[in-house]
Amino acid sequence: EPPETPKDFSCQTQDMKRVTCTWREEETYLYGKNSPRYTLSKTSSQKMALCKASCSKQCSCSWNIGQQHIWNVTVTVENPLGKKTATDVFDVNHRVYPTAPFQVWEDCTDTEMTFHWNYENKEIELFCQTELLKPDGKVELHNSSVADSRRVTVRGLQPYTEYTARVRCGAAKHFWRWSEWSQPLTARTNEGTPSGKLDIWREITPVLGGRNVTLFWKQTPSFQANGEIISYEVTWEKIEDGSQPESIFFSSVYNSTRIFIDNHSYRISIMAKNNVNFSLPSVLIISRATDNSRSIFSTKELKEGQVNGTDDGIFVSWEPRRTYDSYIIDWCNFPRLQPCDLQWKRFGPNASSAVISSAAFVPGVRYKFRIYGSVANRASLLEKKIGYLRELPPCLDPVVRKIDLTYNSVTLSWDSYLTNESEPGFLRGYHVYVSPVQGNCNLKGSKKQILSDESELCKYTIENPEEKTYTVKHLMPNTKYKIVVKAFTGGGETPIVNFRYIDTPYNSNMLYFVFLLVIVPTLVAAICHWKMNWVKECCCPVIPSPNKSKVLSFKEFKVDSEKVMKINDCLPDMLAMDSNAEAHKL
Repeated sequence: EPPETPKDFSCQTQDMKRVTCTWREEETYLYGKNSPRYTLSKTSSQKMALCKASCSKQCSCSWNIGQQHIWNVTVTVENPLGKKTATDVFDVNHRVYPTAPFQVWEDCTDTEMTFHWNYENKEIELFCQTELLKPDGKVELHNSSVADSRRVTVRGLQPYTEYTARVRCGAAKHFWRWSEWSQPLTARTNEGTPSGKLDIWREITPVLGGRNVTLFWKQTPSFQANGEIISYEVTWEKIEDGSQPESIFFSSVYNSTRIFIDNHSYRISIMAKNNVNFSLPSVLIISRATDNSRSIFSTKELKEGQVNGTDDGIFVSWEPRRTYDSYIIDWCNFPRLQPCDLQWKRFGPNASSAVISSAAFVPGVRYKFRIYGSVANRASLLEKKIGYLRELPPCLDPVVRKIDLTYNSVTLSWDSYLTNESEPGFLRGYHVYVSPVQGNCNLKGSKKQILSDESELCKYTIENPEEKTYTVKHLMPNTKYKIVVKAFTGGGETPIVNFRYIDTPYNSNMLYFVFLLVIVPTLVAAICHWKMNWVKECCCPVIPSPNKSKVLSFKEFKVDSEKVMKINDCLPDMLAMDSNAEAHKL
């Protein structure tokens, strides 16, 4: 292809002695002796080249300007297919591109930094700009207040904090472009007095003659150490009699201590110290111990409410009170260990719930939360809560101690289930599973439960964790059943592994019925067969006795004890005369 007009053609100087022109090389798909040839010359005399161009993605060409300041130059590009030119007219004073500043250094206090630098173009009046990178990633630009100044002061910085700065400069008159950035300089401000207060908390344990108070402290986002914390000072004094305060110092590696106080009210303060000064004191007031609280064995216990876990932590709520200016929740990250790593969190007066999260929380561990209300640095215990990040199935199943059987029911009795702190969930109730050893279960009042092996069970749910007996009804007599009792929590129950087997007895009522229906008639038939003639004479005589006939029941026709039948009331089908003596007698 024929060459195109050179793109981005411009000229500039760094030292007012030598000018460099640059442009972008375009592809012509011709190589070797046919590749493009570039010539830079004065526009008025294009036959005389000012310099020899060198190209590598970008082409450049430099020459000494001598005493001339106004230039009109032309770059010519040609190959066998064509020729193109580009022209630039400029004043060298307007095309100053300084070299990057060097030897950057700083002077600093706790809140200010002054950056100094040098540059090579001392005969050129420059205007410089400083870029300051803060720890949070934000960038600030600070311009020199005076032209040709080789320093800039940045104020309002954080004490004992690292900042990174770099400098660039441009011509103060006829600004053309910024120089390259200097090498970055990282510096730290000096230490200052700590700002803010430590977040402090306590745990009180009644002992003989007073109380052990374990004090904890930590730095919060609002607390700025402004240096390296070297120690902590803990001070406590009686409020009532204004006695002399006591103080102890701790190394910066400590974040807790234990002190003993008597049953009077105490004011406790904790301060952090760096190489410059102390922070403001954080204050706790320990109220006077009441007569009831002085006894280790007579502490009034609050009822523990249950709280639930969420995807983000454990949700804790409480009843707000208007009398408090803040609330504190404390808990142990590792409740099964000693020390338990006590933690606490503060909330404003309008809060009534919070999601407590911790990287130490694991499923199946019961955590205790104590909710305090605080006013004027005095904290009072308001509520207690217990809960799990996620409940797991219970570790053990109830032990069935007694089984009472009838032909159609079984009554199971088990021991009280231990619901201590080591349980992986809150006990919600029990499930009773029943099934005949052979065949499927279809008992009235039950639900079907399909196991992993596709076997079918009848399931009964007991939702009262205090229940210790249950009766399964509608069983079949003389049948073998398998049965098991499982405890369940909010995390479900463990898989069914072991069954107990029972055999229901025969139905005694059925035997009695069979006895009446079969044995008694058989016995009667045997007796009748044995006394056949007597039975026949009694029950079915050849000549019925009138005294035994229900037909002859006319009370008015009696002669002595004999019944008399009136002939005209009887219409016989036939008449027969008996020839025996009795007939003749009648």
